[in-house]
Amino acid sequence: MDQKGRKHPRQDKDVRRVKFKRPPERLYYSISEVAEMLDVKPYVLRFWEKEFSSLRPKKNRAGNRVYQKKDIAQVEQIRDLLYTENYTIIGARRQLKYLKKKSTATAAKTTDADLGAVRRELGAIREEVEGLIELFS
Repeated sequence: MDQKGRKHPRQDKDVRRVKFKRPPERLYYSISEVAEMLDVKPYVLRFWEKEFSSLRPKKNRAGNRVYQKKDIAQVEQIRDLLYTENYTIIGARRQLKYLKKKSTATAAKTTDADLGAVRRELGAIREEVEGLIELFS
C-alpha cells in the first residue's frame, strides 16, 4: 500500500493475464511459436523448408530453428498460397518466384525515378544555401 492507503496494481488479485496469439516483439521466434501464430503444425513448417529453397530459418547453437520476421512473412505467404489460393507446391514455388521478380523490377524502376527527384531537390537546396552564403557574406 502507498501513503494514501491504495493498493499497488500488482497486488490486486483481480488482474488477469490475457494470452495473445502473437508473442511479444522479438528478433527470433521458435518453430512452435511460429506454428501457433500461423495455425499450422511444426512438421508442416519443416516440410516447407525442404520444398521452398527460399525458406531457410537460421539455427541457434542448440540446432533449433529460429525464425525472424522476414521468415515468418514468407511462411505466411506460402500458407496463403497453399491453403487460401489452393496452389500446389510446384505452383506456389512458381508464384513466389514470379512475385520476387516482379518486386525487384518494380524496385529498380522506383529507384531510378526517385533518384531524379532527389537530384532536383538537392539542386534546389544547393541554390538556397548559396543564396544564404551570399546574403551573409
